[in-house]
Amino acid sequence: MTTNKPQSMLREASHQIIAGGSAGLVEICLMHPLDVVKTRFQIQRGTSDPNSYKSLGDCFRTIFRNEGLLGFYKGILPPIVAETPKRAVKFFTFEQYKKLLTFTPLSPGLALSVAGLGAGLTEAVVVNPFEVVKVSLQANRDSFTKQLSSFAQARRIINSDGFGLRGLNKGLTSTLGRHGVFNMIYFGFYFNVKDAIPSSPDPTLEFMRKFAIGLVSGTISSCVNIPFDVAKSRIQGPQPVPGEIKYRTCFQSMALVYREEGYFALYKGLVPKIMRLGPGGAVMLLVYEYVSGWLQKNW
Repeated sequence: MTTNKPQSMLREASHQIIAGGSAGLVEICLMHPLDVVKTRFQIQRGTSDPNSYKSLGDCFRTIFRNEGLLGFYKGILPPIVAETPKRAVKFFTFEQYKKLLTFTPLSPGLALSVAGLGAGLTEAVVVNPFEVVKVSLQANRDSFTKQLSSFAQARRIINSDGFGLRGLNKGLTSTLGRHGVFNMIYFGFYFNVKDAIPSSPDPTLEFMRKFAIGLVSGTISSCVNIPFDVAKSRIQGPQPVPGEIKYRTCFQSMALVYREEGYFALYKGLVPKIMRLGPGGAVMLLVYEYVSGWLQKNW
């Protein structure tokens, strides 16, 4: 991905933003159905929940039977609208934090993880309002044609609860934890391992090398950060008793889920999350690298 063509800071930033946005758009279009399934598992409250899904297959069948094929794409507009700026912010800020950290005594490997943490925290602030709208739409079990549009849902949330931590920025702390932890491991693991494993002159083998490292990176990151994801879904999703807030803050929600439903409840939705963010994480990094490389050669 190196080039001899001199680049201004603006051009370099443009490459990072365009490549990051492209990576996010491709990933969300391919993987959104699994995000819907993951959210449904995370918001159900044990076997006592009358709408509880028995298994991953049961969830897929029930959504398809009751809500149709478009049911798997509920809440897709907020991430599509947010994905380009979200991933653009993620990759652009990662590159900027990485540059800044070269002036610190941190080792190069640790600096990559810290840059990923900074990028994740920055991304979380940008994306959280879109996540609130997305989760509220995904939690709706009505037919796709009967539910509110994304914009109508956003207006309803703003009119009811405002823009603050009880409204459009509900669950911000959990989102910060989810994105910060994920990206710290995601970027740190990917770039450290990629540099440690020799590249291949064969384009197909090189593609598979990068995809495999990205797949493992996304999988490990998903396993570590999912308790934050469960807490976020509980806070941003519908509360058990309408009008009564049960899940208030990140760690209070984790403790409550653990106390009432057990340790494994903090890992609800892990399988669809890994199915999405394992290959999805690989897709994002590969699209980013290849689009960035193409832009550097051609623009």
